[in-house]
Amino acid sequence: MKIVIIGGTGLVGSKTTERLRKKGHDVLPASPNSGVNTLTGEGLAAALAAADIVIDLANSPSFEDKAVLEFFQTAGRNLLSAETEAGVKHHIALSVVGAERLPDSGYLRAKVAQEKLIRQSGLPFTIVHSTQFFEFLGAIAQSGTVGDTATVPSALFQPIASDDVADVMADVALAPPVNGVIEIGGPEAVRMSDLVARFLKATGDPRQVIADPHARYFGTELDDRSLVPGAGARLGSIRFEDWFRLSATTRR
Repeated sequence: MKIVIIGGTGLVGSKTTERLRKKGHDVLPASPNSGVNTLTGEGLAAALAAADIVIDLANSPSFEDKAVLEFFQTAGRNLLSAETEAGVKHHIALSVVGAERLPDSGYLRAKVAQEKLIRQSGLPFTIVHSTQFFEFLGAIAQSGTVGDTATVPSALFQPIASDDVADVMADVALAPPVNGVIEIGGPEAVRMSDLVARFLKATGDPRQVIADPHARYFGTELDDRSLVPGAGARLGSIRFEDWFRLSATTRR
């Protein structure tokens, strides 16, 4: 079975590629560096020839409101059109838990627009809504940093390790389309400010974390339900301490 992974050289893409290849599948990790560009359409037809499944893990190079919307709409249309021409049997996309609940965020509005295109495409599909990755904790801290303090939302979230995400993406690729959404998250909910503080302390970062219920995340305020998956979500098994220990080993 031929599986094309758009964004297949990125964090989750490379791990998903590895898992599917170990199961014996023909996997093509596609990216602009390999001559496949969903934004321009370059290389799409050749990459998707004889493809059975496409997993879209691509992300916008810019998170500015207009640019990110243009990316997901243009890339989405190009990819879905090429898949239709190629006779792809299952389109899989990675999106964000709570995207539809947070319209003040330009990034999450763009993800909702991407999902709408998928639903309207006529292709069999599965959309995976994931919570934030542990790997993003440093970026969350940086986004709220002024001087030696980082102001971070105090709302609950339920982050997940990218390895657990890759496990799910590989499983979904080998399962029938659900023509709907699957939610995934980490093993436990925690306050974003608390976990960022633990992360900074563990890395020896001296910044002080200020917990603020009004601090914005991708342009929007959060509450305790915004980024937490609902009942029935598939939960990963890797906890923060385990992830940090494994990632520290990898960094060394």
